[in-house]
Amino acid sequence: MRGQRNPRTSKVRWGWLPSGLDSLVLAAVIAAFAAGFFSQWTNAGVNVYWKWEQLQAAARDVIFRRLETLPKPDSSSGSVTPITSLVPVTASYQQLEFVPEATYVVDASLGSEAMPTVHVPEVPNLHQLTGFEHEYQQPNNCGPATLAIAMRYWGWQGNQATIAQVLKPELRDKNVRWDELVYYVRTRAGWLDALFRVGGDTGTLERFVSQGFPVIIETGYELDVGWVGHYLVVSGYNRDAGVFTVQDVTGGPDREISYDKLAALWEHFNQLYVLVFPAEKRSEVIRLLGDHAQLDRNRYIALRRTRAGTEADAGNAFAWFAYGSNLNHFNRYDDAAVAFDRARDLGLPWRMLFYQFGPYIAYFNVGRYQDVIDLASATLQARPALEESYVWRGWARHMVGDTVGARADFRSALRVNPNFTDAVTALDAVGE
Repeated sequence: MRGQRNPRTSKVRWGWLPSGLDSLVLAAVIAAFAAGFFSQWTNAGVNVYWKWEQLQAAARDVIFRRLETLPKPDSSSGSVTPITSLVPVTASYQQLEFVPEATYVVDASLGSEAMPTVHVPEVPNLHQLTGFEHEYQQPNNCGPATLAIAMRYWGWQGNQATIAQVLKPELRDKNVRWDELVYYVRTRAGWLDALFRVGGDTGTLERFVSQGFPVIIETGYELDVGWVGHYLVVSGYNRDAGVFTVQDVTGGPDREISYDKLAALWEHFNQLYVLVFPAEKRSEVIRLLGDHAQLDRNRYIALRRTRAGTEADAGNAFAWFAYGSNLNHFNRYDDAAVAFDRARDLGLPWRMLFYQFGPYIAYFNVGRYQDVIDLASATLQARPALEESYVWRGWARHMVGDTVGARADFRSALRVNPNFTDAVTALDAVGE
């Protein structure tokens, strides 16, 4: 889980505040001083820290957050393009201008690697992998805890704390990206390798699980606090019963989830999946990926699928968001901005930009810097521990001439995650 829990508000009042805010504000002020101390604790202290963070989150929800969705695009600004401007997906993927994988994932070998046809034994109707050592997540630790479970399946020795020391040394850092998970495996796990792809489906999960490979997926997740992003390890399936088995660091081991529900929640993250495997099994993984082995072809297939999804259900905000994410990959930022505008207009969860940053990328690249600043500010008001939002806001501020504000944002990103190289690079670029 990467969300917070809301306590009941107090009945005490201060005359200058709206009803119900007083004790929440006081708790937040106390928590602000205490958080730095408690965040250095381990074991018993982590529970105390988590309670303080919950109080801070509750206060911010009452004071700053006004909507249950991301702010919608402002058509009066003239920056929103009509949806009819989208260019149809007609070109083959070879004709598109490609961009490399994310900075964390240097995977040049797949750029020229052949795209083999999938030839595997017939997938059985039922298959369950066993031998998982479960671990419940600590605060904001969904990614490290999930990755630890997947890596221990292959004999790795370590836990979520081992991973978090590298990827999120500060407890208050709320999210670990999928490419950071891959980065950790490739640089810190010795004999293991990893990669991620998008546009998976139930057949993808069945194929890999039946061949002995658990699959990490990122999905939406509904809690009493509302929508959050969440990682799961898919470890089994029963086609006849219509259920997958997942290892869930919030909900517990060996949970069952229906095919339909998993597919619906997985769409919220562009059907993204991460494969962790022994390095000597790389050729087998590539073979099982088939047409999705080469990254740009994988993205092109996903681009066509998400475009079809918007045509089949024009009111599906998550389909539009995923479509924008895939357009970004091919530098089609004008089209991506339109897709993200449509997704926001339909209504996206207010935590959406905790985990995915496509709108920042598209708006920045088409010169909509104020949109980047406004979206990042709304997100950071809700939760001020998101290093990616600080960096994107910093760059947007830099582009509009606010160098002081840009430097402050880059430094704030490093306070959230001292290992965030994007912020270090940004500070160097602006002369600090």
